[in-house]
Amino acid sequence: MTFPTINPSSRQFDAGDWPIKTYTSQSGAELRILYGSKRTGMKLGLSYDNITDTQAEQFLTHYDSTFGTYQTFTLPSQVRSGWSGTQSAIDAATGNSWRYAEQPQITAVKAGRSSVRVSLVGVL
Repeated sequence: MTFPTINPSSRQFDAGDWPIKTYTSQSGAELRILYGSKRTGMKLGLSYDNITDTQAEQFLTHYDSTFGTYQTFTLPSQVRSGWSGTQSAIDAATGNSWRYAEQPQITAVKAGRSSVRVSLVGVL
């Protein structure tokens, strides 16, 4: 199953960083070594406000199909709707995927309506 193709109400993106190790000598001199060519540690928070319970259930179904935080997946273009910059700028680095950082959080708004919060982590 693919990630639900619903436009988020809002999103929060943390671009992560390249894998760098810093060594400091006794004199205070610093040496930094780059250990890769792709950003790691990217985080994406998605909010879906006031959607139908049937739409909210799609997130639970997708979470179950990926065995929770176990399997990785790609995201549909709808996740980036409303972003006018380069689409790849707020996605996992080329060749990377996403996985759930935790289970989707669902809040009942009123009968038949819910809000969903999804936390994702970019992985190599």
